[in-house]
Amino acid sequence: MKPALSEKERLSPAEWRQINQGEALARAIAEVLEPMWQRIFGYYLLKVGDLSCQLDTRNCKIQHHINVGRDGSDLMLQADADALPFSEHSVDAVLLSHYLEFTPDPHHVVREAHRVLRADGYLLLTGINPFSLVGLLRCWPALQQRYPWQGRFFSASRIKDWLHLMGFEVVTEQRFFCSALLAREYNTGWAKQLAEQYLSYFSSSYLIVARKRELPLTPIRPKWQLTPAFAQQVKGASARQQTD
Repeated sequence: MKPALSEKERLSPAEWRQINQGEALARAIAEVLEPMWQRIFGYYLLKVGDLSCQLDTRNCKIQHHINVGRDGSDLMLQADADALPFSEHSVDAVLLSHYLEFTPDPHHVVREAHRVLRADGYLLLTGINPFSLVGLLRCWPALQQRYPWQGRFFSASRIKDWLHLMGFEVVTEQRFFCSALLAREYNTGWAKQLAEQYLSYFSSSYLIVARKRELPLTPIRPKWQLTPAFAQQVKGASARQQTD
């Protein structure tokens, strides 16, 4: 297995429209996130990355939404995802949308999200499915200088392995948006509807929702036995007396 760490710096897109059909993809992500917002409560939602900051999260029940990125127009804080300016256990949910593909050290980004999340906090993560038409087109040299093919695509199973190792519990996984992202406009039709219904495994994007788990360490008190269960000498002596 190739390591996820890369020495090459990949510039992430600052806006969804830099990706073909990006605005349609953003609407699809907001739609699949909608049921999750009804289950997550708290005070602080951290939207990490320029693309995450532009997603519609108005129906999220968390009170304060904090946008953190590098070059986007809707930022509240300018910072890198691998060096978040927040203390440990300070936020209730972290949204990472199509960010791991464009960072040189995706492991560290996930570790930073784990660090700032409180116990039982949620990590919501979207990415490009490498087992899709978009993933296959990455082999075409003419596309390797365009978004999203400039980045690296990680499978959902590999991301879930990282999450399990860091102490996350995967709550749900969903695949959506069947498209090759070649055309500028996203056209919905009966063929795409059938593909999303029966061939969802090969959809171009996936959503993983994980929850940070911290099991408390409960010390087990030793059971002290003040007196032995039986006295061998006494038992033997009584036996010999009965024999005599």
